Amino acid sequence: MYDVIVVGGGHAGCEACLATSKMGFKTLLITGNLNMVGSMPCNPSIGGPAKGVVVREIDALGGYMGKNADLCQIQTKMLNSSKGPAVRALRFQEDKILYMEMMKKHLEETPNLDLLEMYVEDLIIIDDKAQGVILENGKEIFSKMVILTTGTYLDSRILRGHWTSKEGPDGEKTSKGLSQALRRLGFEIQRLKTGTPPRIKASTIDFSKTRLEPGDSMVWHYSFDEGYESILQKRIPCYLTYTNAEIHNLILDNLKESAMYGGVVEGVGPRYCPSIEDKIVKFKDKERHQIFFEPESLSLDQEYIQGFSTSMPVEIQDKMIRLLPGLENCEVIRYAYAIEYDAINPLEIKPNLETKRISNLFTAGQINGTSGYEEAAGQGLLAGINAGLKLKGEAPLILSRDEAYIGVMIDDLVTKGTQEPYRLLTSRAEYRLLLRHDNADLRLREYGFQVGLIDEEAYRRLVQKKNCIASYIQQFKEYKIKSSDKVNALLSKFGYSELSESISIYSLLKRPNIPYTILFELGLELDMTQPNLHEILEQVEIEIKYEGYIAKALLQANKMRNFDMKKIPVDIKYDLVDNIAIEAKEKLKKIRPETIGQASRISGVNPADISVLVVYIDRLKRS
Repeated sequence: MYDVIVVGGGHAGCEACLATSKMGFKTLLITGNLNMVGSMPCNPSIGGPAKGVVVREIDALGGYMGKNADLCQIQTKMLNSSKGPAVRALRFQEDKILYMEMMKKHLEETPNLDLLEMYVEDLIIIDDKAQGVILENGKEIFSKMVILTTGTYLDSRILRGHWTSKEGPDGEKTSKGLSQALRRLGFEIQRLKTGTPPRIKASTIDFSKTRLEPGDSMVWHYSFDEGYESILQKRIPCYLTYTNAEIHNLILDNLKESAMYGGVVEGVGPRYCPSIEDKIVKFKDKERHQIFFEPESLSLDQEYIQGFSTSMPVEIQDKMIRLLPGLENCEVIRYAYAIEYDAINPLEIKPNLETKRISNLFTAGQINGTSGYEEAAGQGLLAGINAGLKLKGEAPLILSRDEAYIGVMIDDLVTKGTQEPYRLLTSRAEYRLLLRHDNADLRLREYGFQVGLIDEEAYRRLVQKKNCIASYIQQFKEYKIKSSDKVNALLSKFGYSELSESISIYSLLKRPNIPYTILFELGLELDMTQPNLHEILEQVEIEIKYEGYIAKALLQANKMRNFDMKKIPVDIKYDLVDNIAIEAKEKLKKIRPETIGQASRISGVNPADISVLVVYIDRLKRS
């Protein structure tokens, strides 16, 4: 008898089982191939806009993705470094082979965690409660909680043109029984689609026809903890090339041969990661599209052709590939394909990622309609934490939209649902100035400590960091600098005129284009032995420079929080609420929001409906 069974060893499953086992619960991870845990069946990278912030949030909460990404990275880059802090994010190229090896090693060394290589055929449900799983060999394994993280393996099929095959990513076996079990239990199942581009033998590429795209000279880190330096010291560049009119015409002439446009695909594809044929059809005004060559592993002579995902048949793909500059005489290791699979409607899930139909059954990752490794890992971590908290009889951890991108994603899923693979974007976060790459530990590490995933030493460092930031801000308000040749020369360098009177460091740092590094040039006495001094001063600069904007965002967030604190009775009968629009009533009955705040974010529920609902609930409380 296990406390928790996690089904699926992708990024969501790894985070889920690591969380519950670290919280002290006897956990079993069941997956079809233990050598594929933490696999990257699509792009060999971790992070990107918004996604990179999620990886930092995972690390802040006590998850493992950021640490493994640090160990296995072969290139690091800070995106949008010339822009404001609200849109900066890390993106790492990973050695995908090493990433899986290190993830498996970490799982094997984790206490309270057993690993089983097998497929799950069915669920054990007693009195509408998940109580274990049934394996494909008929064996029953019982548990108190079950977490499904099945990725794109639920009744999946590969598509190239009009050819299809019942299999999962990388030729792995698909899981049909579990999909049928979910249907039998009454879950609303969606059919979704994604895809992956071709893989090319790197030694056969003419890189002289492409543009070098190196990473940053500085090696960045996802983890806030020390001791996770890159195992591979070698830095590997990417390369950029472009599509051309010949490729576009070839695709348009053969569009009906594509699985997507030929009527073979049943699932809905991702809007923000379209196939190359989709790009050419929907963006006909574009003369060319960017294509990146990305290394997959130092142990593989293999490049990932980013941006060239397609569901065309092999013979047409081959012609398309050889029209790309640099690939005229290449050797194709694997042709691109589309993959479609089953997922449950995320409106079937509570904010703690437990399903509404079956208690003690949690879901995370692509089974919830998302796309991307990072989105999956963030959900897996929260599903694991909340399964553990439920076992303890404690309240769930629900991250609000102003606390984390993970909170934005989960709220979007359970409140709005999705008709296509959901991708996290910075534009989805209304409080993105608060949800920065640089302050994920300040936002979330205390939660990680409270649930038992962050140890006391890491928490002590967090408290010390917070105290240092507050101390420096106060000191800089009090410390004045006077006009001098040295000071005026520095100001001139940053485009400012001479000082006419003394000014505080605080006021100086408020000025645009004045970085915290000016403090070193001014010769201020700073504690150079302070751990992570540059991180602390960066936080101080951001807090000072964006003080007004941050205060405004916090004010708006607090107003919404008041709504999120107003609970809606579980047994409320919406048909008895007068003067609510019919559409709003239907949506409220289907989604069953837990708070007024969540209800206010449902599409089709208007402010007038919310006002009526608040009055009705207040009347219920008084009666």
